[in-house]
Amino acid sequence: MTGTSSKKETACDWTVSGMDCGSCASKIKDAVGRLPGVSGVEVGLMSERLRLTLDETKTGREKVEKIVKSLGYGIAPRAANARKEFVLPGAAPEVAQDDDHAGHDHAGHDHSGHDHSGHDHAGHDHGPKAAAAAPGKRDDSGHGSPGHVHDDPADRGKRWYQTGKGKLVIFTALLLGAAWIIEYLAPEIGKWAFVAACLIGVAPVAQRAFAALRLGQPFTIESLMTIAAIGALFINAAEEAALVVFLFAVGEVLEGVAAGKARDGIRALANLVPKTALLEVNGTTKEVPAAGLQVGQMVLVRPGDRVPADGEITEGTSGVDDSPVTGESVPVTKGPGDAVFAGSINTEAVLRVKVTKAAEDNTIARIIRLVEEAEEARAPTERFIDRFSRWYMPAIVAVAALVVLVPPLAFGQPWDTWVYRGLALLLIGCPCALVISVPASIASALSTGARRGMLMKGGAVIEAAARVSRVAFDKTGTLTHGRPMVTDVVPFGTTTEAELLAVAAGVETGSSHPLAVAILNKAADSGITALPSKDAKALMGKGVVATVGDAPAWVASPRYAMENGGLEGLGLRQATVFEEEGKTAVAVFREKTPLGLIAMRDEPRKDAGDAVRQLKELGVTSVILTGDNPRTAAAIAGGLGMEFQADMLPEDKLKAIKDMSEHGGVMMIGDGINDAPALKQASVGVAMGSGTDVALETADAAILRDRVTDIPAQIRLARTAMANIRQNVTIALGLKAVFLVTSVLGLTGLWIAILADTGATVLVTLNALRLLRFKPERET
Repeated sequence: MTGTSSKKETACDWTVSGMDCGSCASKIKDAVGRLPGVSGVEVGLMSERLRLTLDETKTGREKVEKIVKSLGYGIAPRAANARKEFVLPGAAPEVAQDDDHAGHDHAGHDHSGHDHSGHDHAGHDHGPKAAAAAPGKRDDSGHGSPGHVHDDPADRGKRWYQTGKGKLVIFTALLLGAAWIIEYLAPEIGKWAFVAACLIGVAPVAQRAFAALRLGQPFTIESLMTIAAIGALFINAAEEAALVVFLFAVGEVLEGVAAGKARDGIRALANLVPKTALLEVNGTTKEVPAAGLQVGQMVLVRPGDRVPADGEITEGTSGVDDSPVTGESVPVTKGPGDAVFAGSINTEAVLRVKVTKAAEDNTIARIIRLVEEAEEARAPTERFIDRFSRWYMPAIVAVAALVVLVPPLAFGQPWDTWVYRGLALLLIGCPCALVISVPASIASALSTGARRGMLMKGGAVIEAAARVSRVAFDKTGTLTHGRPMVTDVVPFGTTTEAELLAVAAGVETGSSHPLAVAILNKAADSGITALPSKDAKALMGKGVVATVGDAPAWVASPRYAMENGGLEGLGLRQATVFEEEGKTAVAVFREKTPLGLIAMRDEPRKDAGDAVRQLKELGVTSVILTGDNPRTAAAIAGGLGMEFQADMLPEDKLKAIKDMSEHGGVMMIGDGINDAPALKQASVGVAMGSGTDVALETADAAILRDRVTDIPAQIRLARTAMANIRQNVTIALGLKAVFLVTSVLGLTGLWIAILADTGATVLVTLNALRLLRFKPERET
């Protein structure tokens, strides 16, 4: 949970439960930030996380926890290692040990086809308090008061009426119903029944309002609610006051449900990794917690199982479905030496996998960590709204006070009427809907992108991506595969294509040179067996010679072949044509006997052309920035219909990005290593790679599956997210503006006002949740 820095300061990390909207996060941040010795306070609404730097000589951790609990929220330390470091919203690390059946030996069980991730833990108590509480005891310290109504992790998986919030709704409904019955049976005491219902129902709300007031926060929804309810009693509106208290409780339930749905996208990522693994020890298998796997251990992955850790296959060949990690829908055949990701699904045969990364460093864990950190990296729009909301509520209170005082004092209007209207104004003064409008949309967009292997590090990146007008591609490994492939095989004379490839593959057998690998792959794909060879020798900068069969054979450059009788004039002209097309040509020949030419090129990815077309449809210009020679760059760019700049050093790319940035937002796509300066200079730097460290840690965004079409999809997602944010802000401010006017004019009363406030928050959150269903990929 902690890490020490200078001056005896400690980095502290907690999970905070019960935050339903942005105002909750602001309330905690302001209250904790006032404590002496506290600095760098960060509160993640969607990740339910509180981080700060603490000087424990001035303030202890217990004091911080006490302050948070007094505001009515649950709080528990986040553990610091393995999966425990990685507490997701509502997932307590200690609970995992209970669910994993740690220490049970399942060697005798047949787990074939069993999906270890299929357990439904929705009804388990995975909350921070569940971890902190002693076994068999309920830790009530997480409640700010007996009437605490914030979201309780222990309530997850229960029906609404079984939750703490639901019980409060039922309780206030019963009070209200009882009051109506009493009024019907005994009208003379009916008023007092409503007064009692109001006071009992508003008591827990008032307690939280008083706690916030003591911490220097007078303008909270709880305080406005308390003033409005008590004020209504003084103007003989007891029945309406009791109804408002009930509707407020209903609103709390709806907000909690909506906030929980918004967090479900991230929780789903955590559930991709199985809780258990089949560990092989001395020839036997034992089921152990996946979180405890160590680097170097061997695990058995049966058909239908999820891979429990990032690792490398040592035995077995099977189709592996990487869609949970990269979003790639088609299973990929993998065998010994191939890497697999935690959370991927083994579809066909038994695999033995050597663990290469501990649980806290696996791909899923790093993706979730990135998403959590991204949600805390606030967008410029969100920062503006936060500043706006800080004066919005006090301004509403001031307007409400003027509405109450001015008409009666200046114009002799009746006090009851204008006090009532002023109280209605107070109820719509909470900026909850406005404050949550941005983070809810950002969280949904990040979750949608993560499920499809498209990561963006925060709202600022989403805003920048939405404004992109130019995309600059590094060629090798982004637009192209990053490895040459055989494009043409041209045999000479009576030599057949099969004979040509058999000789060339024989010469290149055992070589790891990219061109040699391309020739060997072409022969293997064509079902051609390389001829036996020996005594292979590299000709520096010219080619390779080896004894193939019982005679020497060469695979060499056209110039070398021409000089040594291995290529004639017609063949040289063909080689020149290949080179003008951006291909690399090699001549295959025996002693004074030309056999043919093989041409290779680092070919564009199959979807590169479609990606460029999609970018054009989005109004985005694409350009290639490459260190390759102009001829090769022109061949690739011409085939894709793109502009290009070639022979570029890293500093040249940096300058090109700076120049393009003067005309609008620029997105740079690179491999995250030699393109690092340009990636940082661009408005949005995107690294491509299948789950590599570089793809996840470098740049502002990452594409985990090697699809160029994910670039326009990422821009499309960002633009849709920003449109969703604009809709949310319009809903939040529009409803407030309408009901401000109608409340002042007396057209709407207290209960309509509280419905408007709650309704705006729920509408905004539900609108943001639409992004979870958005498919940024263009249908083809």
